[in-house]
Amino acid sequence: MTFTGSLLAFGKLQGLVSGAPVVFPFQRLVNAVFLILFLAGSAWLLTFPHAAWVFPLLVMVSLVLGFLLVGPVGGADMPVVVSLLNSLSGLAASVAGFVLNNDLLIVSGALVGAAGTILTRIMSKAMNRSIPNILFGSLGAAAGAGGEAAGEKTFRSIDAEQAALMLAYAGSVVIVPGYGLAVSRGQQAVRELADQLEKRGVIVKYAIHPVAGRMPGHMNVLLAEAGVPYEKLYDMDDINPEFERTDVALVIGASDVVNPAARHERGSSLYGMPILDVDKARSIIVVKRSMKPGFSGSENELFFHERTMMLFGDARETVVRLVTEVKQL
Repeated sequence: MTFTGSLLAFGKLQGLVSGAPVVFPFQRLVNAVFLILFLAGSAWLLTFPHAAWVFPLLVMVSLVLGFLLVGPVGGADMPVVVSLLNSLSGLAASVAGFVLNNDLLIVSGALVGAAGTILTRIMSKAMNRSIPNILFGSLGAAAGAGGEAAGEKTFRSIDAEQAALMLAYAGSVVIVPGYGLAVSRGQQAVRELADQLEKRGVIVKYAIHPVAGRMPGHMNVLLAEAGVPYEKLYDMDDINPEFERTDVALVIGASDVVNPAARHERGSSLYGMPILDVDKARSIIVVKRSMKPGFSGSENELFFHERTMMLFGDARETVVRLVTEVKQL
């Protein structure tokens, strides 16, 4: 179950399959049938240990259960699911240790399972949602319930030169890194941009959402690798009150963690998740490849905000252009 669930989670995170929840009619009934088959097969095998033909059937049922578990979960919740699957792999190893009478497997598997469970709990709490809601919240819901199409709304775009002017002459800038930054490996360029802005007297801070990237701490690790001082990294609770006093919020490769729809759009898969209050900044620059939504599949209202300007391009290449433009001012 961990194996097939991890494959599907990987596909959603890499964009190989749709990040939208996979739902179909009578899905709860199908899930229940496979769960009953698994429990019945397990009981049969325990009662009649020599019925070797039952074991391959249990493996097949478990493989299908992996897809059924992860399929209904939206792409925005994949980091939580990955952590949960990691904990399940630890539990599987621990149980194997009991079967093989191997103390090392028992202890190490239990540690992995406990750590994964704790991490899953921390992440679900950061998203203000329960684990059952993340796993089963989409069951029975209509798939593809989205908002207004992007083509029916208007947005503003700027080039690197205009964005550099806004950043260079701002009094304060808050940089919001996201998964797009991690994919492009642009953390070094971001630090260089911050250095150039600080030379001009701009106050630069970094806003870190608990689930930005794939795992908790993902952004912290990337920025630490780039040599960004730890004291400039602010978590969500500390930085949110600062946005109203921020001249420019620079969003780089982030989407779901800054989507205002999470506050009020009940039909959104993000509803109820705490977000960074980027929309309260005086000016907003969003660096993104396109207008496509994030892993959740929900249209990002921030892209169409009256104070938002879109700067299209690869995160690292775009930030490098910004650095060049700022240096020339």
